[in-house]
Amino acid sequence: MFDIGFQELLLIGVISLLIMGPERLPGAIRTSSLWIARLRRSFQQIKSEIEREVGADEIRQQIHNESIMKDLEKTKEAIQEQIQIVSDDIKPNFEHLPHDTNSGHTHSHTNSDAEHSSGEEPDDTSVITPESKP
Repeated sequence: MFDIGFQELLLIGVISLLIMGPERLPGAIRTSSLWIARLRRSFQQIKSEIEREVGADEIRQQIHNESIMKDLEKTKEAIQEQIQIVSDDIKPNFEHLPHDTNSGHTHSHTNSDAEHSSGEEPDDTSVITPESKP
């Protein structure tokens, strides 16, 4: 705690002996050692209390993280269910579309003349066929 060597302690002892005298010095040493012991115990109690609080905070944080992970897992499952539903709804529509076996996808140009005459841009989005679906 304090970087006090033997020489410093000897100097403090000699000065204390000169100031207090040989009669009162043992009582003063006893009193000071009691106070030092009390301070050490108080510091140890404070240290252990802080460590318990920090540990409790870590546990609370872990519980919070686990609840967030559960919510994310539920959301993931819900999204996967919705994707499956949409995929099942769209799948019959793909069976009727012509598909190109070379590229794995087709372009929808059936309404391109009508789109050009109405002023809209043609739809050049790629359509994934059931064969090329991952």
